[in-house]
Amino acid sequence: MLDNREGQNVPQVTFRTRRDHEWVDMTTDEVFKNKTVVVFSLPGAFTPTCSSTHVPRYNQLTPTFKQHGIDEVICISVNDAFVMNEWRNEQKATNITFMPDGNGDFSRGMGMLVSKDDLGFGDRSWRYSMLVKDGVIEKMFIEPDVPGDPFEVSDADTMLTYVAPNASKPLDVTMFSREGCSYCVRAKGLLRDAGIQFEELVLNRDFSESTIRAISDMSTVPQVFINGDRIGGSEELEQYLNKSRAA
Repeated sequence: MLDNREGQNVPQVTFRTRRDHEWVDMTTDEVFKNKTVVVFSLPGAFTPTCSSTHVPRYNQLTPTFKQHGIDEVICISVNDAFVMNEWRNEQKATNITFMPDGNGDFSRGMGMLVSKDDLGFGDRSWRYSMLVKDGVIEKMFIEPDVPGDPFEVSDADTMLTYVAPNASKPLDVTMFSREGCSYCVRAKGLLRDAGIQFEELVLNRDFSESTIRAISDMSTVPQVFINGDRIGGSEELEQYLNKSRAA
């Protein structure tokens, strides 16, 4: 049974990090003292659920967390500093602090170090998240102690609901574009002026013309999608944003 340690201090350890090709040791106090921190811990860098869902959503919601009193969002995994830095770069997760727990000292101190020998992983962290204020654990969301790698409660949305129940979550926006397209430039300007973050996919670099036809049944760009719905080109996007402002 995994222990819920709400009301207790986080373990006193030293994290061995790498910055600008130098070792930088950080103590627990340096990470947590006089701060309000969201921590999420997971089994391993570059693994499927961790890379496809856990890290990206926390990275997306970190600005919203910070709007509601969170100083830092930290990802902890039983991996060394080199692996954690490369994973952060690969994920483009610039909003999150990646903290290596290479020897498992922090995870062990949390009572969350578990054996993953069946996968050839050795000892790894169980998946969980927690809200820590000045080194004291206020809230923990621990995945159920069942076989496999459950991912039900340690996600970013669950934590944000606890931290700020009425917070507005950012829109999921993707724009298909091409280089030299003036309408694409206009659409990007409309999104930026509205303060909306978006992912841009560029024709012949990130996708082919057959891809955009398969998704939107059209071959023209830009094509903007918001929360899974196709909005259309720059004119349709402008109408959508005007309607949203008026609502």
